[in-house]
Parts: sequence; structure tokens; C-alpha cells
Amino acid sequence: MEEADDLTGTKVMVIDDSNTIRRSAEIFLVKTGCEVILAEDGFDALAKIADHHPEVIFVDIMMPRLDGYQTCALIKKNPRLRDTPVIMLSSKDGLFDRARGRLVGSDEYLTKPFTKDTLLDAVRRHRRKRG
Repeated sequence: MEEADDLTGTKVMVIDDSNTIRRSAEIFLVKTGCEVILAEDGFDALAKIADHHPEVIFVDIMMPRLDGYQTCALIKKNPRLRDTPVIMLSSKDGLFDRARGRLVGSDEYLTKPFTKDTLLDAVRRHRRKRG
């Protein structure tokens, strides 16, 4: 446990249709003591959010069935979830994508592939806002 810092016990949800992305995010987060909830698409995530109440949510933009923009919009429209930080994950780093993320209420936009540090820094930044 090299970095058991201020993230111990933080509930983080990672929504991505890529098993590789989900697993690598989980490994980074678990090493710092986070409790990780994984979902493979927006529908899966919405069902789990109600049960787990994550403190920070990472959502991939490009997903089947319900994409990241739709998922983020649904989270932000729910009065009980509105204040939960949602961080978009995308392999596209375009201005349009960032703007569209803001329009649906996302709190931040990270480009893939993300590093362990960018992921953990985002959790730290957004978790503090609420507490």
C-alpha cells in the first residue's frame, strides 16, 4: 500500500464498455483504498448507482445503448444524484466533445488513455468538493 492517503473508503464508479479500461481504473483506485463499483454501460450504471451511492463517477462517452452524454444527463437530472461529480472519459479530445460534456452537466473531462495520476487527482479534486 504505497499511497493509502486521503482516498481510503471513497466510493468511485467507473462506467466503460471496455473491460481493459474498467480493470486498469479499478487497479489504480483500489491501490489507494477506494471502493470501486464497475459498470459496463449506462443502464448497468444507473441500476448500481441507486444501490451504491458513489461519491465520484467516471463515464466513458462512447458506449452502446446509453452513451456517456445520456448517462451523465440522467444522473444530473435526478435530484438525489445531481451533486455527484461526473467525469467524462474519452479517447477524443475535441472542443466539441468537451463542450457537449459540459452541456449535460459533467464536472470534468479526461482523455484516454489516462494515467494513474490523472485518475487519482480527479478523484481527489471532486471528492473534496462534496465533503
